[in-house]
Amino acid sequence: MVSTVGVIVFILALAPIAYYLLSLYCVLGYFRGLRKSRPRNCSFAPPISIVKPVRGVDREAYENFSSFCRLNYPEYEMIFAVTDPDDPVVPAIRKLQRDFPDRSIRLVSGVARLGSNKKVNNLCRLVREAKYDLVVMSDSDVRVGPDYLRNVAAPFADPGVGVVTAFYRGICGQNLASYLDGLGMYSDSAPAALVARKLEGSMRFAFGWTMATTKTILAQIGGFESMVNHHSDDFELGNRIARLGYRVELMREPVWMVFPEETLSELWDHEVRWSVGLRNVRPAGYLGMLFTHGLPWSFLAAAVAGAMGLSGVAVAYLSAYFLLRVGVVWTTGVWGLGDKEIGWKSLLIPVRDAISFATWTVGLFSNKVVWRGFEYRVRKGLLVSAESAKGAN
Repeated sequence: MVSTVGVIVFILALAPIAYYLLSLYCVLGYFRGLRKSRPRNCSFAPPISIVKPVRGVDREAYENFSSFCRLNYPEYEMIFAVTDPDDPVVPAIRKLQRDFPDRSIRLVSGVARLGSNKKVNNLCRLVREAKYDLVVMSDSDVRVGPDYLRNVAAPFADPGVGVVTAFYRGICGQNLASYLDGLGMYSDSAPAALVARKLEGSMRFAFGWTMATTKTILAQIGGFESMVNHHSDDFELGNRIARLGYRVELMREPVWMVFPEETLSELWDHEVRWSVGLRNVRPAGYLGMLFTHGLPWSFLAAAVAGAMGLSGVAVAYLSAYFLLRVGVVWTTGVWGLGDKEIGWKSLLIPVRDAISFATWTVGLFSNKVVWRGFEYRVRKGLLVSAESAKGAN
C-alpha cells in the first residue's frame, strides 16, 4: 500500500529527473544550433592583451603558458602578474620569454594589496598594464589551440557583446580525484549554464578560465577595483556587465583545463569553495539546487519503494537516475565538447554526485573556504581572510 508520505517522496524525486531531461534538451539544442550556425567573422581581429594572474606552479604550467605563444593572431601581448617576486612560477615565465623572443611577454610583480581577493588584486594591476582595449583574462591551468584569440575576438564585432567566456575540456591527472574533478564541466557547469541561458534568455555570468571584455566596459562597472573583496569575480564580472545591457557570449570552441594530480581532500576544498561562493551570490538558486541532486532523491525513493514492497519502482528510480546522469555527461562532454577521453570515467558520476551533494550541504551552513592554501570566510559574497574574520568577532 502506497502511503501519503511515499507519494510525496515519489513526486519530489521526479524533480531531478525532470532537471536532467531539461539539461539534455538544452545541451542538444545548443550544440545542434552551434553546428548549424555559420562561424562568426574571424577577420575582426583587434589587438588583444592576454592577462594572467598567477601564483605557484600548476601541473604542466609551462606547456599551458606556451600554448598562448603559438596563437594564429596578428597582434597581441601577454602579461603575467605575481604578488611575490620569488614565486616559484617566475622561472617558467622567464623561460617563456627566452623561448619566444618574438612575442610580447611581460611579468609584473609586487602587486599592491587592494582587497582580500589576491587574484583580483593582480587583475587590477594587469588591466592597468594592458596596452590594448580588448583584454582576455585566463587562468594559469588553461591550455588553448591556435585559433583561440580569433574565437574570442569574433563576437566583439557586435557592439552589443560585453563579455566572452568559454566551456572547457579536461586534461586529467592519473588519479581518482582528478577524474572526478574533470567530470564537473560535463555533469554540472555546462548543463547548468545552458539551462540558465535557455530559461533566462541569456547568460548572466562568466567562467574564470576565459573572461574577455574591454577596458572601456570594465570602467563602466568600476573596474576590477570594485571587486577586490568579492569571492566570485567571474560571476560578478559577467553579472555586472549583463546588468548594463550587454550580452555574455560563449566561444564556439572550448579551452582545455589541465587538472592537477590532486588528493580527495584538495578536491573537497575546491568543491566547498565553489558551493559557499555560489550560495552567497545566488542564495535562492542555491536552495533550488536541492531538487537537482538526483543521487539522494533516487536512493530515498528506492528505499521508500522497497519498504512498500514496490521493487519495480525502486529499480525504475535508480535506473533513471544513473542512465540520465551518464547521458548528460556523455552528451555534453563527448558529443558537445568533443572530449573523447571520458569513456569509462563517466561511470564515476555517482561518486562525483555524492561529493557534490555533501559539499552542497556543507555550503548551506558554512562560510569557511580554503583557496590556494589560505583560509577565508565568505560573507554576503565578500571574501574575508580568516585572521580578519577572527578580529571582527
